[in-house]
Amino acid sequence: MKKKLVTGTSSAKRFLHQTLRKAFSFFPRDLRFAVYRSFVDCNPHPDERLVLKIAESKEELEACFRLLHDAYVGSGFMRPDPSGMRVTIYHALPTTTTLCAKMDGEVVGTISLIRESVFGFPLQSIFDLQEIRAQKGRIAEVSALAVHPKFRNTGGTILFPLMKFMYEYCTKLFDTRHLVIAVNPNRIEMYESLLFFERLTENPVDHYDFANGAPAVGASVDLHLGPGILKRVYGKKPRRKNLYQYFMRTRLPNIRMPSRRYFTTNDPVITPDLLDYFFNECTPTFRNLSEREKGLLHSIYNLPEYKEVLPAVFSESDFRKRQRKHQRYSLKCPGSFSVAGPEKTDVYDLQVVELSEDGFLANSKVPLPANVWGEAVILLGHNETSVTQAMVVRGKHKGLYGFYGFKLVDPDLPWRKLVGVLKSGMTRDDLDNASRFLRD
Repeated sequence: MKKKLVTGTSSAKRFLHQTLRKAFSFFPRDLRFAVYRSFVDCNPHPDERLVLKIAESKEELEACFRLLHDAYVGSGFMRPDPSGMRVTIYHALPTTTTLCAKMDGEVVGTISLIRESVFGFPLQSIFDLQEIRAQKGRIAEVSALAVHPKFRNTGGTILFPLMKFMYEYCTKLFDTRHLVIAVNPNRIEMYESLLFFERLTENPVDHYDFANGAPAVGASVDLHLGPGILKRVYGKKPRRKNLYQYFMRTRLPNIRMPSRRYFTTNDPVITPDLLDYFFNECTPTFRNLSEREKGLLHSIYNLPEYKEVLPAVFSESDFRKRQRKHQRYSLKCPGSFSVAGPEKTDVYDLQVVELSEDGFLANSKVPLPANVWGEAVILLGHNETSVTQAMVVRGKHKGLYGFYGFKLVDPDLPWRKLVGVLKSGMTRDDLDNASRFLRD
């Protein structure tokens, strides 16, 4: 009898919620958005027990995946998994960062940021990203958002600090300009009204396989334009309802940003043991990959200790043949390129975004001279500068910026040290240990 009573109460609540949501949908759009914004409560002084950080240990990652599993099952976005976790192939990639919120040591919130790799994005199979790709800046998909049930009705106690952490991490460390999302139609207006996401398509997609076939709407936001929009809409609101003040001006000591010696743009944490545990032992993620996906995974994790836990690839030799001679690494380093002429030396500002043993890829706001040797001065880290002879061997300038590939004649010691560090391992700890060793 008690069980029937509880079930009946839950059904009544669900019916009431659906009825109110349907009635709310008939309000004018501006009024609906104003109502969403009225619920904003961003506390500039969160509970001291709250810690926001990258999920990096086995325990933190497992807690994130379990929290995500329960949230997705509860929303009908996935069927219950025997592991009690929601783990996808994107969580296995070094270009994915999982953020977590911990209260008294317990994970109570999580969100994953998936930057583009050879696996692309989960949503790109359905939504067209052509217009965003045509703009300057890297893209990342916001995925795997979940908040513990006991904090879902607390006025954003966990959600807003987690969103602020995501914004700061993307703009300061993850080298991301555009965020894309695929969310249930019932939730898209929260992102549109509060954070000013714009829909990728006018009509929602009817079937999104990545969320158990649930309908989805795609949307994006340009983080470079965000501050201006936030200031215009929230600038004069009271402090606890002022998302502009909260995102742009408020410092939360609860946020623990990762430290880096070099200006790298990833914070990989997945070790061979973690790969084996989450993707072989707990779930069949690796076993369910296609041959192509297995090959791509081998091209990413090309160190022997990783090969031992990766799924076997029938055509691995073919993938090895297709790999670049020199591995490329993602960074965001300021620099300059100077070319001496008969009367003056021309100096061009650069933003290095990739490097290898013998070259680099950089952005420039002005066209650069090709096939001419010059001096490249690149700030590799807070205390590391490389000065070497370089030449533009290819390039393309379009609109306000261009991409240029450089060849180095003889990389100097700081450059060789950095490449050695990047080649020595796949995780943040590997890079830190190698940096310390080379420095000493």
